[in-house]
Amino acid sequence: MNVLIFLTHPEPTRSGYEKYLKPRHPELKITTVSTRDEALKLAPEADILMAFGPQVKKDFFQHTPKLKWVFSLGTGTDGITDSAFLGKDVIVTAVRGIHGEPISEMAFLHMLAFARDFRRIERQRVEKRWDRFPGTLLFGKTVGILGVGAIAEGLAPRCKAFGMRVIGISRTDRPIPGFDKIYSRADIVQAMPELDHFVMLVPLEDDTRNFVNDRVLSAMKPTAFLTNLARGGVLDEDALVRALNAKKLAGAALDALATEPLPATSPLWTMPNVIITPHLGGYYDNYPRDAAMQFEKSWEFYKAGKPELMLNREKR
Repeated sequence: MNVLIFLTHPEPTRSGYEKYLKPRHPELKITTVSTRDEALKLAPEADILMAFGPQVKKDFFQHTPKLKWVFSLGTGTDGITDSAFLGKDVIVTAVRGIHGEPISEMAFLHMLAFARDFRRIERQRVEKRWDRFPGTLLFGKTVGILGVGAIAEGLAPRCKAFGMRVIGISRTDRPIPGFDKIYSRADIVQAMPELDHFVMLVPLEDDTRNFVNDRVLSAMKPTAFLTNLARGGVLDEDALVRALNAKKLAGAALDALATEPLPATSPLWTMPNVIITPHLGGYYDNYPRDAAMQFEKSWEFYKAGKPELMLNREKR
């Protein structure tokens, strides 16, 4: 079986999957590439593709006639399952269950950076200026989490440990352990005035594209902060720029953007109330090993003729 790993991450992350799998599975012919052109050259012979959906994009699957399985290296499968060119019999699985800790920690990095105004601290350091100023606390604040899945269920108790009130915004209004209150997505505008921090974790799907738009942003408190750890397409970035300029919210931390890398011409780069991180939320040192272990388990089921038992298999 020819396994094509297409990954634009730098070393040593890029080769980490191959280093883990190759000695353990000599039956697999594994090739790792870092550019789309290289991937397209090898795509016609690939039986298995390991990649992030936003990197391959939908039209990639015009060139994969032998493809049997796509192993999404991320939790989302946009760019894969929404492709009209992906064969109907191709199995799609995703990496899930390992993102709770790293994404929760990134959420706190962003929330604490705003609470303590770490941008001001850094500016003062560069200017060699010693000005003391009071920060704000997360304690007693209300955080809203859009998308109440496994990652949110890991983030909620961590927010509780900081003394925060936790509101979930989910497909349905239902009680969920660890949350003080749940709003349905249809009622998101009613939820926004309660929030001091708004963390986006929802996957990108047809009904979540540009879901956080002018209407939602206008309902935020002018003292509130937004953190996007979901997908860029969930947030209407033009609407965000308008809302920030109009002081409808106090700031935004963006780890996921509609176009990645973020173009140099984007006004988001230079806005004083914006933090940009280059999609680092779920990216940590042992990610290749942990993701490869999930691939390995699914591979054993695939070999055994039990594809229905493969981990995190998408319904198609």
